[in-house]
Amino acid sequence: MSERRSSNTTYLLVPILLIAVLLGTAAIRAPNLVSLPGIGSAIIVAAPLTLATYALMALAVAGRGTVDLAVGPLLAFINVSIVKLNMLGVVTGPFGIFLVALGIGMLYQLAFALIIIFVRVQPIIVALSGFLALTGINLVILRRPGGTAPEWMSSWGLGNTIFSPVLLILVLATAGWLLFTRSSFYANLRLMGYDERAAYTSGVRISVVRIGAHLIAGVYVGLAAICYTALISSGDPTQGTTMTLTAVTALVLGGVALSGGRGGVTGALLGAVNLFLIGYVLATFNFGAQQAFVTQLFYGLILVCSLLLTLLVPIIGRYIWFISPYAAFVVLGCVVAGIMLHVGTAETYLTAPVGDGAGVAAAGDLATRFLLLPPSGDPTWTGLAAPTPLQQAVLALVVVLGTLTVVTRMVVAEALSYRVGLFLYVFVGSLILLLLLLAGQGHAVRV
Repeated sequence: MSERRSSNTTYLLVPILLIAVLLGTAAIRAPNLVSLPGIGSAIIVAAPLTLATYALMALAVAGRGTVDLAVGPLLAFINVSIVKLNMLGVVTGPFGIFLVALGIGMLYQLAFALIIIFVRVQPIIVALSGFLALTGINLVILRRPGGTAPEWMSSWGLGNTIFSPVLLILVLATAGWLLFTRSSFYANLRLMGYDERAAYTSGVRISVVRIGAHLIAGVYVGLAAICYTALISSGDPTQGTTMTLTAVTALVLGGVALSGGRGGVTGALLGAVNLFLIGYVLATFNFGAQQAFVTQLFYGLILVCSLLLTLLVPIIGRYIWFISPYAAFVVLGCVVAGIMLHVGTAETYLTAPVGDGAGVAAAGDLATRFLLLPPSGDPTWTGLAAPTPLQQAVLALVVVLGTLTVVTRMVVAEALSYRVGLFLYVFVGSLILLLLLLAGQGHAVRV
């Protein structure tokens, strides 16, 4: 029965927990993140990785171990092609740029699919061949990072505000994936990835479904290249290796099965955001010349740990089936929102230093910001600060949501069981005691 009850989304608990820890740490280590320019810049930087992860997810769900290792060089190829065409004055307008980016991505993925289907070459061989070929072609088109992107794209990568064309592209791409998951084509795609023979005997047109998955991946690679071009406002032929490693790590971290048949836009989005936050948090530490090495080391460790956790998810899911990943996301989101509100509003209630500054820390001091805030300018007070009304509201909301989540999940669990458990007795008894307490207080007020 525990197997039947285990949730199909249990694998999301790992990226949800990790994103809460990383986002809280990032807000504490770099308070500038909790601002309109900070959030806007984060969206623009994370958008290319997120869209590249979506592209990999479409292929991974299709099965056969189809992980396009050339996603990074393909993104860079589209990037340098856009920049080169703009410098030559051939394609400069928005319509032409989008047409070129999406067209190149879809043509490459179509060739990828046809080779797999008709030539019957293993996908990993085709992916490695494409990786090496595109890496060399990129350096032929643009020997070193440089060039200029179209002028109308320069304002996209400024990150001065949250709302930007890059955010619109990301939202539309995510919404498109959510609508796609409601289609019969996606159901056939998952069935093919889970068991290709069973899908074939069920009447699924394997070749058409696989070609469709590759074309969808090409669209998302093209969108990722556009966002990346807007981010750097130039061309970079050397970005392929880093983007491929990061996107594959984000894919695995999001719970997408590389063997096929399992994956969703929620997990891919969480994995991509986690990878961005890992790099962001590591950038707040001063590792000097070893910064790039440490970042790649953490990416590798996370990839290995994610693969191990993926193997343990079916076993762990038997014991935590009653925990909803989305309820955990709401609860942890409230906690992180409280931390970000604290960071964002700390300047409004910090006490100014008095005299020699004894007992009052500077605004950037973590102890002053999060632990000791003297009330009313009293430098001799050493207790904990009273929370602000905004913090009290957030804390109350977290407590209420957490209580409702636990109670609802436990009541559902008791309803599915064959006998009444201890929790239901305790819950009903607590409600009776609360009712008597409220009745007693009302009587005392009337007297």
